[in-house]
Amino acid sequence: MLALYRAATHLLGPFARLYLAGRLARGKEDRARFAERLGRPGRARPEGRLVWVHSASVGESLSILPLVARILETAARPTQVLVTTGTVTSARLMGERLVPGAFHQFAPVDLPGPVQAFLDHWRPDAALWVESEFWPNLLSATHARKIPAALVQGRVSDRSYAAWRRAPGLIRGLLEGFSVCLGQSAEDVLRLRRLGAQMPSCVGNLKFAAAPLPADERELARLRTSFGDRPVWFAASTHPGEEEMTAKVHRALAVRHPRLLTVIAPRHPERGEDVAARLKELGFRLARRRAGETPGAADEVYLADTLGELGLFYRLARVAFIGKSLVPEGGQNPLEAARLGCPILFGPHMTNFVEIAGRLADAGAAIEVANTADLAMTLDRLFGDAQARTRMAVAGENLANAESGALDSVLAALAPLLDGKPHARA
Repeated sequence: MLALYRAATHLLGPFARLYLAGRLARGKEDRARFAERLGRPGRARPEGRLVWVHSASVGESLSILPLVARILETAARPTQVLVTTGTVTSARLMGERLVPGAFHQFAPVDLPGPVQAFLDHWRPDAALWVESEFWPNLLSATHARKIPAALVQGRVSDRSYAAWRRAPGLIRGLLEGFSVCLGQSAEDVLRLRRLGAQMPSCVGNLKFAAAPLPADERELARLRTSFGDRPVWFAASTHPGEEEMTAKVHRALAVRHPRLLTVIAPRHPERGEDVAARLKELGFRLARRRAGETPGAADEVYLADTLGELGLFYRLARVAFIGKSLVPEGGQNPLEAARLGCPILFGPHMTNFVEIAGRLADAGAAIEVANTADLAMTLDRLFGDAQARTRMAVAGENLANAESGALDSVLAALAPLLDGKPHARA
């Protein structure tokens, strides 16, 4: 299966480059750094030991920031960390939030040529794969060079599990190359074992080790003054279709809360123009953060179409709704809101965070809503019950801090790989 995949990607290389060119034209690739996607580096390899951490996108890359920092803090010899991701948004965030000693590059597209060029240049001494980025060419080439590799925060969704079970030989070969395999939950460990991972285990979830999302203190104070005592709720990381649902909820709530302000942060800020146009079509008065606007008394919606400001609005909102959960897309990380003491609501589609969502709900920190009508009724109830909001906030903070030792446990499991001798250059 791997040989067939490699041959197919070799033959389809020109079409893949056309696909990437299309993404570039649509703004989904970084024009200035496009060569990195083809395996051509954006900088020289640093001297000394190099640990490579690969994650897919924003959520995964943010979850490993504490791990990256601790690797650099505890390294026994001069070490730097290369972090690769595949999206423009994650690249921007990594550029802002990586600590000194760590740097970002775009992951190469999974074609034999770019993969070999990437590994020839960077020659990592160890590789950490995050969650579920099982790209066959990139992984198999890493294993073939005998680069010590670990799977961290391993996650296998229902969809991925069903897909990989149709290619058992391929996934088994990829997973067997990890000397350490850490699942995100007990269910992930079970699935990884069934797919062929060697002795997978769960020692803690790094999402519990993340620092609170940052916020500019001066801007936080300014917006608090601007919002005043208006009831504010936050629809965070919304996906297509959810903005219209959020608008419907606002209309239902505004009857009882005429000064209501709804803050919407699309998961992909570049959709801001389209979202704004659609909301205006629906008759909403709104202010756009990207345009430097602050909502006035007549504005109903504040469109937070900027990058990296979820922490600001979780601090400002009375209640937060976690996007990607009213549409069947799997949800977003609710711990980010819990850690900041914001009561949480989410829809029925939290498949990417089943365990965390369940624990938050059981602790009384979150409420699952079935649809927009249920969301509107629950928000209405919480707006009128400050004590209930306080109980949810405290429960969320307590749960978010419950596994503060997860980072130590993960580092201990990775110690043999991270403390190993420098890798012999292939």
